[in-house]
Amino acid sequence: MVLDTSAFIAGFDPFTIREEQVVPPMVEEEVKRNALTILRFNMAVESGRLKIFSPSKEATDKAEAFAASVGDSFFLSQADIQVLALALEIKERGDCPQIVTDDYSIQNVATKLGMGFVSLATFGIRRLLNWIRYCPACHRTYPANYKGKECTVCGTKLKRKPQRQREADSQKDKQKNQK
Repeated sequence: MVLDTSAFIAGFDPFTIREEQVVPPMVEEEVKRNALTILRFNMAVESGRLKIFSPSKEATDKAEAFAASVGDSFFLSQADIQVLALALEIKERGDCPQIVTDDYSIQNVATKLGMGFVSLATFGIRRLLNWIRYCPACHRTYPANYKGKECTVCGTKLKRKPQRQREADSQKDKQKNQK
């Protein structure tokens, strides 16, 4: 099991399950910001129930590429990318990692990578989401991986929303016809 910061915030107790549990170093940094979770986290590490591993650069690059492909890279922290990269490394070893997270962007990228996830305080996503970014004022749309934060037409701060299934299917058909 690869644990995200949200697992600890939601009250996950590493002593309640027998599976191997790992976290990347940046999750430890995020957990330290919350006094309530740091005690449980430190006890799990000291007892050997929880191990801290750094993902490789190659796995991190792959996780970032997959996040960009579904439009979630803009909304993932470096700790989130490390969680995904660590799970990807475990999967490439031939194991079946489960990511424990309530973060919808992590769940979405995990789905794209063919990995399972467990959510604690939310229902979790039901299907792979492809995002689009849009201007709530003038309704101009941008690709999910658009780096700007503001609309180029009117200057309003951009938002994101899941692409409707019909729009996603239409976009796939256009891409097929262009090939």
